[in-house]
Amino acid sequence: MATNEPGAPRDRILIEGLACYGYHGVNAPEQELGQRFDVDVALALDLRPAGASDDLGQTVSYAEVAKTVRAVVEGEPHRLLEAVAEEIAHRLLGEHPTVGEVWVRVNKPSAPIKGAVFSRVAVEITRSRGE
Repeated sequence: MATNEPGAPRDRILIEGLACYGYHGVNAPEQELGQRFDVDVALALDLRPAGASDDLGQTVSYAEVAKTVRAVVEGEPHRLLEAVAEEIAHRLLGEHPTVGEVWVRVNKPSAPIKGAVFSRVAVEITRSRGE
């Protein structure tokens, strides 16, 4: 059941602040030296079966989600955070058929913006199954 249908479950699995090291960016130093990226994800799915059965097979493993996120961020470099977020969302939806929607935020706390003081730069996307 898709999350935008009437009566659809509003359950979510969340992972926040998953720290990874990657080589994403437009500037040469970012591509050569790399930097830390913090990723937040939310997966929308019906958690009632897992709650009733206490069976991991009825839900999505947090460890598997974290493994996928790390594989993307620590893997093939991208120039844009948008591309990193899209790949994470695409993989999570592909790997977990019970997930109807995924929300991804990729934070770049040390983005090289000359003269700017900030706590983070981030890209945030939401993708649904069948889009």
